Amino acid sequence: MIKGDQEIKMRSLNTTKLLGIILGWSLLLTMSGLASAQSQDKDKVELKIQLPKPMFVGTPRNIKTPNLEPITGKPRGPFYVPAGTQLVSLNKPVTSSDRQPVIGELSYLTDGEKSGEDGYFVELGPGPQWVQIDLKEPYLIQAIVIWHYHSQARVYRDVVVQVSEDKDFINGVVTLFNNDHDNTLGLGAGRDREYIETYEGKLIDGRGTKARYVRLWSNGNTSNDMNHYVEVEVYGLPVK
Repeated sequence: MIKGDQEIKMRSLNTTKLLGIILGWSLLLTMSGLASAQSQDKDKVELKIQLPKPMFVGTPRNIKTPNLEPITGKPRGPFYVPAGTQLVSLNKPVTSSDRQPVIGELSYLTDGEKSGEDGYFVELGPGPQWVQIDLKEPYLIQAIVIWHYHSQARVYRDVVVQVSEDKDFINGVVTLFNNDHDNTLGLGAGRDREYIETYEGKLIDGRGTKARYVRLWSNGNTSNDMNHYVEVEVYGLPVK
């Protein structure tokens, strides 16, 4: 009986030691991960975006949509990107599914002018339409900021943002944002939320995706069936 008790105690002791070793390694890995994350954070800087003046104030009303993100009324928080990230879309060429815009020029998308006033936006025809920016060479995309038409509160439908190294978007397509929740565009149902246009634009995480081309879809808005863009900014790092 004494021998049996000793065996039980030895097993219990061995189990305790094993658990101690496992917990020690877990703690070490956790601390290593935190140190790595902190090191990565030190290599990042806040993305500085030049914003246009606000065109309306207050909380928007009477916008009914089933997939709208919460309205906080607060400014967007800081967004951090790797040091060395630059604006890579300025004055880059733009093409579109609508080759003859109703108002304005496609070049407005990358001319650096973000004002919500008349004369600064391009209007595309009704229904699903896309615009595409050629960055002229691949970059590691860190962020994309979109201004549709922000002189009044409205929601643009079926906003999808994709990037690729293929100008025809057949191969290697990566979807960075998709709020087409019912798959109207046929690009897959999205889980992102619809949002109200403001002077801040919509910031989308590029996740360091390697790409040369950026394609943006929309499908009318809550005010009319047309599609509009004031500016699109793409921030990235050169591919080494």
